[in-house]
Amino acid sequence: MTSRALPRLAPAALLVAVALLAGCAPEPGTGAAATPEATAPSDAPAPTPAMTVSAEAGGPPPAASGSVVSTTVLPRDCAGILGAPARAALTAVPLNDPSFGESGTRPDGSLRCVWADPAADTAKIETTIAYAERNPVIDFFNELTGIGFTCYEPAGGVRCEKTWQNARYPVTDGRTLFFRDGVLIDTQFSHLAPEGYTTGIIASLWPAGAATPAP
Repeated sequence: MTSRALPRLAPAALLVAVALLAGCAPEPGTGAAATPEATAPSDAPAPTPAMTVSAEAGGPPPAASGSVVSTTVLPRDCAGILGAPARAALTAVPLNDPSFGESGTRPDGSLRCVWADPAADTAKIETTIAYAERNPVIDFFNELTGIGFTCYEPAGGVRCEKTWQNARYPVTDGRTLFFRDGVLIDTQFSHLAPEGYTTGIIASLWPAGAATPAP
């Protein structure tokens, strides 16, 4: 699959997108209940970036510099974000061991989840879910394509991914990012990549049929 440059939104387009979000909210008492608009506080501390195990992974994603308009509520439970296949695959793997630093719901509202045995050198998967601004994220994704990431547009969002050989052990490392509606899912893994992991997280945040603003 060949990556192409992902388009940014011009300032005018951003204003139109915000207006469309406001205009498409269902009226009280009709149809599905409206999802409250969520915003990332402008004075929140920058989230701890997901692990960067190699230059192959690229750097940390851009932190939000102000409030992010989103109709998506960030999850607060690491176990609850997984689909059934990934949950079954990770049943015996420790979740959020203190040795990996701050995890779970953090002061800025983001969620950091780490599945790994602290005694193991590999076999780790870590995900951070946070609000993020579209244009800086798209610029970051375009930079990632320059170091071998493949980016495409499934499930109403933009997904970038790459795998590579671990520099020390004969195992596969990788990183997958997904952006939709002002929310960035950033996952890095080493020798632990349950089937359907990211797809399950996407489904938990945006159930089938959930409305999504046009990118």
